[in-house]
Amino acid sequence: MTGAAPPASEAVLAKAAHENFPVAPRFLPRAWRDDLMAVYGFARLVDDIGDGDLAPGGADAALLGIAPGDPSAEDRLVLLDALEADLHRVFASARGSTPPSHPLMRGLIPAVRRGGLTPAPFQDLIEANRLDQRKRRYATSDELLGYCELSANPVGRLVLAVTGTASPERARRSDAVCTALQLIEHLQDVAEDLRRDRIYLPADAMARFRVTEDDLAAPTANASVRTLVAWLNDRARRLLDEGAPLMSGVSGRLRLLLAGFIGGGRAAAQAIADARYDVLAGPPTASRSGLLRAMATTLRRGS
Repeated sequence: MTGAAPPASEAVLAKAAHENFPVAPRFLPRAWRDDLMAVYGFARLVDDIGDGDLAPGGADAALLGIAPGDPSAEDRLVLLDALEADLHRVFASARGSTPPSHPLMRGLIPAVRRGGLTPAPFQDLIEANRLDQRKRRYATSDELLGYCELSANPVGRLVLAVTGTASPERARRSDAVCTALQLIEHLQDVAEDLRRDRIYLPADAMARFRVTEDDLAAPTANASVRTLVAWLNDRARRLLDEGAPLMSGVSGRLRLLLAGFIGGGRAAAQAIADARYDVLAGPPTASRSGLLRAMATTLRRGS
């Protein structure tokens, strides 16, 4: 993105510092950094709309063409529809038509042009947040993985497109990494999600380990919750291992970036283990040193 972003957009982009992985580290070429931050800005904006976490005051709704004071400015589905309309303008403006209205959406235009990005991954992210408005529980692991296909995997595919490294095999490996990162984030955020009346732990797995919703509402995790979290955390780790060969055949700064994604997931999974799988007392997060160690180990092992 070029130029100074307005405060509402700056608040969205600032959240990049709190992710489990480096979003657009400084060692990358400037064009890649700009494009990755533009993609992140979109992904974060759509999530903030879906979660009701927009900055107060209605600035984002106004930027999406919803008049101040309009009651629909508080309707998440209306806001997601407005965002999708602005997304259409991103791709139309890349062909010379009317530009989008939201600055984070205008920031996508150079990335779309440079990387030949297509609308589908962006639309999937919007659809994931529409799904969040309708579905608050997941019966099976397969259902949850289907949600991850919309909410997480498109981001990895956009990273491959931005860096010019997309292929069917890399997409498959990227999907495994992104699904793992999403599952780990769900484990970190169990308490926060429950406060939003959402549970991203499969009901069949909860039943298997005899975990109830009341157990998840407790201030600390009991033995059943810890066992469930350990099982899901291990599953996420195995997905990271499945996706790690994504690093094969790449070198230099791109290899460092991919090691950051994979190492970031591994560090976050280790932080959950170090907390003895008590994710209810507070979200376990990796320290900077833990992230760097995991990145270094990932680079050394080559996967």
